[in-house]
Amino acid sequence: MKFAAIADWADSNAFPVSFMCDQLGVSTSGYYKWRGKAPSAREVADAELIELIKHHYDHLNGRPGVRRLRAHLAAAGHKVSHKRVWRLMRAAGLKGRHPKAWKRTTVPGENPVGAPDLIGRDFTAAEPNTRWCGDITYVRTWDGWAYLATVIDLHSRMVIGWALADHMRTELVTDALEMAIAHRRPPKGVIFHSDRGTQYTSKDFDKFCRRHHVRRSLGRTGIWALRRIGGVG
Repeated sequence: MKFAAIADWADSNAFPVSFMCDQLGVSTSGYYKWRGKAPSAREVADAELIELIKHHYDHLNGRPGVRRLRAHLAAAGHKVSHKRVWRLMRAAGLKGRHPKAWKRTTVPGENPVGAPDLIGRDFTAAEPNTRWCGDITYVRTWDGWAYLATVIDLHSRMVIGWALADHMRTELVTDALEMAIAHRRPPKGVIFHSDRGTQYTSKDFDKFCRRHHVRRSLGRTGIWALRRIGGVG
């Protein structure tokens, strides 16, 4: 009965023979002896790939999914289709982690340090290094979320400072602004405009701006125009 069930699954190509034999507690050689034929090259290759997939899955962080495992297989010299990796992972009972496709990056702080809106809705500048704006976006990677803070000159719409990290603490935005200051050396009083996220309204960020003679400007929470300018939303 077990061999007959395995034969039905094998004919439908739903699961590799080696996996079904293992799950039902019978030997692969016994199954092929019962069926009266040797395993096909495809079935042998599937069995070998399952072992490779299990090895990579166990040694990589964060329950890797199909794309990540496929990339590691390719790096090891095994070019396998997305569908085949998915099928073999399913056969081996392996499930990858699927992070949400959306992350909230603008979170108001509990004790925000306020600042006036010096920009209004006029996201332009007559001269360089007079009006800057900043924002945070996110990038999904194989190892989790990465957060990108940018500083943009409203005169040229060019990114003049940036920082990338696996967190959204205040140093993410101060690192980006520090790069812009070091690169551009703006005059005292340059305006830096942002939304009211907790990073931009923190005491540490306010102190940083005062120390570098940057005038903070705050719009409303989650300004869509900032993302349009930065090309990230």
